[in-house]
Amino acid sequence: MLVSLDYDGTYTRDPFLWDAVVKAFRSRGHKVFVITMRTPEQGLQILRDLKDKVDEIHFTCFEAKHDYATRNGINVNVWIDDMPFFIYMDAKERNDARNDGTARPPYE
Repeated sequence: MLVSLDYDGTYTRDPFLWDAVVKAFRSRGHKVFVITMRTPEQGLQILRDLKDKVDEIHFTCFEAKHDYATRNGINVNVWIDDMPFFIYMDAKERNDARNDGTARPPYE
């Protein structure tokens, strides 16, 4: 089974819980991917938090997650996402910026 775990608003709500869930999935032979609408430039924290805990991390650059996964040959069996409409819907990057100068993801 391939599980897609969202980062913002899902993993970030309780990282310790999700670390245990990811570990349980992987111990049973399942793969866990993080598929996020962020860009790679916005993904440094995700890489720091999860690069050694999940099988793969993918940045869709605001493209619908399902479309991105399909185009890249990723067959997700289970989606875990606090904003499931972004699995099938593209998001447009907002022009407003954070204090650190990075673009704000569309879902914040």
